[in-house]
Formats: sequence, structure tokens, C-alpha cells
Amino acid sequence: MAKIYAITNQKGGVGKTTTSVNLAASLAATKKRVLMVDMDPQGNATMGSGIDKNSQIATVYDVLVDELAPQQAMVFSPDAGYHVLPANGDLTAAEVQLLEVDGKERRLKRALDSIATEFDYILIDCPPSLNMLTVNALAACEGVIIPMQCEYYALEGLSALMGTINTIQQALNPNLKIEGILRTMYDPRMSLTGEVSAQLTEHFGDRVYRTCIPRNIRLAEAPSFGKPVLGYDRQSKGALAYLALAGEILRRNEQHEHADIADAAVLQG
Repeated sequence: MAKIYAITNQKGGVGKTTTSVNLAASLAATKKRVLMVDMDPQGNATMGSGIDKNSQIATVYDVLVDELAPQQAMVFSPDAGYHVLPANGDLTAAEVQLLEVDGKERRLKRALDSIATEFDYILIDCPPSLNMLTVNALAACEGVIIPMQCEYYALEGLSALMGTINTIQQALNPNLKIEGILRTMYDPRMSLTGEVSAQLTEHFGDRVYRTCIPRNIRLAEAPSFGKPVLGYDRQSKGALAYLALAGEILRRNEQHEHADIADAAVLQG
């Protein structure tokens, strides 16, 4: 079954879409089967994956509102190496239309459950707000990856997000957990960066990824070419950082699987 992660932060401009696209590409580079779900009406993750958001016959809107089978909306990006469930401006209307349907919070979960055996990883790029689209993403995933900058206001935003996660745990998804906190646009030359980073590690421990994503011009340039940074400049610091992040996530999951197997063996005597 696929590992399903929502990449979210209610604060904008922290690198959610950059992380969704480049982590998907990095996992795909390790021969994993990856689906990236774009849940943002801006469709930036779709375009950044080399898919024209305006030319798609079916999108995630149709999956959510009309319960179209996700296989009929998925598109493979040969440049990125993974499948995309695309989004465009139509998704804005989904919020209003979903308000009147039964089980509106679990529409995405039902869709992804139907294809979970076809992928190793499913990454959901969330909009920078708490709305019905984000709620669907959090109800569908098992873990949340939180990109954040090491600055004062980011800590306030993280506090608000923790409250949201707790609410979703109680109401919709008791298995939801923080998979990891990713420090983005990281500049070790700034003293505030070190201070905030230390606070994160003190509070969240090993849930803070060791990998940090540096400020990197190649990461900023790649979307204008419709490519993940791996396809734009594979040797850039940004590309190497996301490859390192993918490796860290894979190692963590392998350790968890080995621990689960060991626990099961103990229970069986």
C-alpha cells in the first residue's frame, strides 16, 4: 500500500509546492512509483511537473465532485518521472459544491484508497489555507510533511497548524501524525535560523528532518521550465538536498517496517 503524505502549512511561501514537486521527482529517481496530487486551484504543482493545467480534460475537481475514477484523470509526466492528478482554477468551485454532499471530507480518501496498491508514495500538495480541500487531504493521508522557514512568524503558523491537525485527528482521521518537519530556504549564516532550528529540534525531536533545503536559485528557476530541479540542474544544491530528503524518508520507513516486523515476531512468541 502507498505511503500517503500531505505537504501542508497554513502559512504561504514556505516551499510547499517546491517540496511536493521535487520530493516526488526524487522518490521517482529511486525507482519508486509516485503520484503527486495537486489540491491547489493555482495548479502550480501541475505546471511545475511539466503538465499544462489548462489543457486537461479531467482533473482532481472531477474526482472530488463527480467521483470520477482517479485513473481517468491521472497524467504521467515523462520529464518528472511520476504521475500527476492535476488541478486548475476549476478546483475553486469544488469547495462550494462539496458543502452540499454527503461524506464531503472523505472524497479524496475514497479516491486514493482505490489506487493505493498502484503506487509506493502519494504526495498531496495542499493550498495555503484551511479549507475543504485541505481537510480532504488531511483526512486522506497518514502523515503530514510540514515545510517551514526558520523565522519567528513561522513558529506561530506551526502552532496554528498543530491545532488543525489535532482537530482532524479527533474528527476524521485518528491515525494522522506529523511525518516530519522540513526546514526550507535554510541559511545558516543568519542567527535567527539557528535559534528557530534549535527550538524545533528541542520540541519535535527526530520528527525534524536532518536534511535542510537551502536557498537556491535553481529551485526558483526550475518551475518556469516546467521541470523539477532534478531535470533542470541535477548537480545544484537544491537537487542534491531533495535527493537527500528522499533518502532520509526511505530510510525512516525501512526502519519502521523492520520495527513492526520485530514487534509482530515478539507477539507471535
